[in-house]
Amino acid sequence: MDVDQQSQKKEDHKESEHINLKVTGQDGSVVHFKIKKNTPLRKLMGAYCNRAGIQTGVVRFRFDGNPINDEDTPAMLEMEDGDSIDVFQQQTGGCKSLLC
Repeated sequence: MDVDQQSQKKEDHKESEHINLKVTGQDGSVVHFKIKKNTPLRKLMGAYCNRAGIQTGVVRFRFDGNPINDEDTPAMLEMEDGDSIDVFQQQTGGCKSLLC
């Protein structure tokens, strides 16, 4: 293998270590992120909240309808390039009866 092939192989490997994800807010806004497959998603979630000017505790992130935990990584959740993460306002309280 010559030097050009080795450097191309290294570049391909570096690209495969990253994944492009989009985060979709309730208002339909989309923010794109490029993240390493083994990076905890808390970093992405924190960056999204910083950009949106919101506190991390007031929103919830979901992938394929399932909640995302701080320590989850794209690799753990079997995310693929171009997948979407949904963001929802956290809801607290609630009532089971009509006479709350």
